[in-house]
Amino acid sequence: MKFSIGREEVLKPLQLAANVAEKRQTLPILSNVLLISKPEGLRIMATDSEVEVISQLGLDQHTVAGQTTVPARKILDICKNLPPSAAISFELSKERLLIKSGKSRFTLSTLPADDFPHFDEGQGKHRFHVKSSLLKKLIDNTQFAMAQQDVRYYLNGMLLEVTEDHTLRAVATDGHRLATSSCRLDPAESPEAVQAIMPRKGILELTRLLDDNDENCECLVGDNFVRISSGGFTFTSKRVEGRFPDVQRKLPKTGDLIVTADRDSLKQTLQRVAILTNEKYRGVRLQLTPGLMTILANNPEQEEAEEELDVTYHGGKLLDIGFNVAYLLDALSALPAGSVELAFIEGNNSVLIRSLAAEDAPAQSLYVVMPMRL
Repeated sequence: MKFSIGREEVLKPLQLAANVAEKRQTLPILSNVLLISKPEGLRIMATDSEVEVISQLGLDQHTVAGQTTVPARKILDICKNLPPSAAISFELSKERLLIKSGKSRFTLSTLPADDFPHFDEGQGKHRFHVKSSLLKKLIDNTQFAMAQQDVRYYLNGMLLEVTEDHTLRAVATDGHRLATSSCRLDPAESPEAVQAIMPRKGILELTRLLDDNDENCECLVGDNFVRISSGGFTFTSKRVEGRFPDVQRKLPKTGDLIVTADRDSLKQTLQRVAILTNEKYRGVRLQLTPGLMTILANNPEQEEAEEELDVTYHGGKLLDIGFNVAYLLDALSALPAGSVELAFIEGNNSVLIRSLAAEDAPAQSLYVVMPMRL
């Protein structure tokens, strides 16, 4: 194996591969990246047995075909620390990979490429296309609500769902809040309704891969995997087994007590009041009267914060309710600037948060936050 490539061309694919490759593995080869050189291009591949990413790069005609695996973090660090415009040559010799650039020379140990694991994916059943920027937005608008190390393992990930009305929806919940963002698919090519839960690591890696452009991603959903291809990369993730909470039941269409406020003003007010919340529980109290929202917080040091914010309030009922301020701020931060609506749902007093300024936007987001006792 022998090929040459520019530092800037290979740096991002190696970074993506190193993010996926596990640093502490019972199988040492999972800490490696697979390099396959052919006259038509270079393939860079990494996996942790649950997530797999493949990047494809062009090479010149002097390439000698071959394949090997080398430590992902080491090859990345070598290339990262070379000058920006450096040309790098790679040559496999006697089970060692020789890396040369200018006056620099490095030799890395290798493991056999034949031992590198590949996904047994089976046949893909559901195929559709969505713009890279739109898929990225759906994920960015919801990923913060994924659970972390929950015993309900399926909550430690995100549900991607295609509905019967040709809508692609991303949903995440940790049991205390729920985030969902959706967009329309082309009715002519969208598949039958399908749901797939992707693991947390897969979602975080996918956001790094997706570019904020209008290039189409091909999405393929199989019995046990989800594959997304765009530009020079192919991303594959195993599906998480489990039954995700019913979004339609958790997501009420409207609330009984409606508050309209400016997103930036509400967000800044919450950020100031949050300074004096209890560091463990992060609770704030919202008191609603006609035309006014009062936000209060205190902590065990007997410190207190209180701010008043002019709002439009429909419902007429006085309301006094507590929330985790971090959950409210996460939802507001994911919405665009402009007017936001907070609909308080009588009976359980959850709040449904949505933007009024982006009702015609390609991606529509909704957030439900459960109350807390203070």
